[in-house]
Amino acid sequence: MAFHIHLVAPSNEDSTYIKPLWVATLAAHTPDDVELTFRDDGLNPIDLETEIDAPDLVGISVNSKTAARAYAIADGYRRRGSKVVLGGIHVTALPDEGLQHADAVVAGEAEWLWGDVVRDARASRLGSSRSLLRRAIYKDDEYRPLVGLALPRRDLLRSVRYVPFDVVQTTRGCPFPCEFCSVSTYNGSKFRFRPVPEVIADLEACGPRILFGDDNVMIHQKYSHELFEAMVPMRKHWVAQASLAGLGRTENIDVMARAGCRALFIGFESVDDGVVRHAGKRQNKPQKYTEVVRRLADQGIAVWGSFIFGLDEDTPDAFERTVEFCVEAKLTMALFALLTPYPGTALYKRLKAENRLTKDRWWLSSDHDTDAPFYEPATMSREALRAGWVRAWRSMYGLDSIRRRYDFGTRHSWVQNVAYWPLNLLMRELADKKIAGGDRAWRKHRLLDLPMGL
Repeated sequence: MAFHIHLVAPSNEDSTYIKPLWVATLAAHTPDDVELTFRDDGLNPIDLETEIDAPDLVGISVNSKTAARAYAIADGYRRRGSKVVLGGIHVTALPDEGLQHADAVVAGEAEWLWGDVVRDARASRLGSSRSLLRRAIYKDDEYRPLVGLALPRRDLLRSVRYVPFDVVQTTRGCPFPCEFCSVSTYNGSKFRFRPVPEVIADLEACGPRILFGDDNVMIHQKYSHELFEAMVPMRKHWVAQASLAGLGRTENIDVMARAGCRALFIGFESVDDGVVRHAGKRQNKPQKYTEVVRRLADQGIAVWGSFIFGLDEDTPDAFERTVEFCVEAKLTMALFALLTPYPGTALYKRLKAENRLTKDRWWLSSDHDTDAPFYEPATMSREALRAGWVRAWRSMYGLDSIRRRYDFGTRHSWVQNVAYWPLNLLMRELADKKIAGGDRAWRKHRLLDLPMGL
């Protein structure tokens, strides 16, 4: 009987319909004689009482928002006799916690270690004394070059309920010292790049719509220009995350547009200069936000903004001023987050040292949206912070705001203009859900059963 590995993507209240690249990556590093299956708990929730079988090895990727659900799933499989290995950014920061629910933890980037995990799990099934898959932490001592990587196996990710974009990653690592960010905990603080020809080969194996999984698609301008120039004849349409640090130059925006960029997710974080400086995000210049949004829109690139409420310098009027900026700049969409102290970050360590955490292991809460914020803010009460966050969501996705932000005409492609209202109405429902708190039954809402995309 073939050795059976089952991969699971656990759900939480922020679950998206984005194809999990980690599944396709591990599949590419799994021996051909292994039976490999996958289940997305967000698309197809697992009934832990009745539906779990007993694969030989179960691999689960864990971030902080999915930790409670991931641990419950891991415990369920272990009760039935499966070996369980956990990986991902959360257990990289807290491997000992992960080991309370698993036979092994992979700390850091898994593709370099997956072959060892599979080998040891097979030996464990045969009863070999060589097995290391018992309370073991698999960890690399270095961040390896991204050269010669196997192309992801995306055949496990075929579902019409996923956003119809193939996920591709080109770089890893981030040098910016943002206090609240956990990226460098997992991928390091130095740039690493996949060779452009290898990225192009990956893109050629994908469909016409791409979502770049990079934390910043314009993090190294020379590399990005080389990649995007090579993409121009491919006629792909793509979306990505980008830092404002690379968007002040017209030539950078031009090359992205020619390469097929249709939308950027940008972490503005705050509209107050002092707030972003205090948080370590000095590359953000609020006085230039509107100009950057206008330049992108003039090239047919929609902007999805991200903002954080509760940074130490925030004032009580931050909520209204942020929504006012979104409306005046005509952002296509925006997300509002309550500041969250993720484990392993400088923010978490500082708030813990200042005795400001209200719940040390907040990620084990059953509903993060309802229980947040998990710390005492500096300039307002927790109740006032939450109330302002609720007002921002309701104001941003009120029908009047959606209407005022709509900018039909030459600034966006016809596809973006057609998608604008459905996307904003979907975000309006997401806002209602976040305000009301998590509800697993809410995932069955009719709009969320539709695939999303530009």
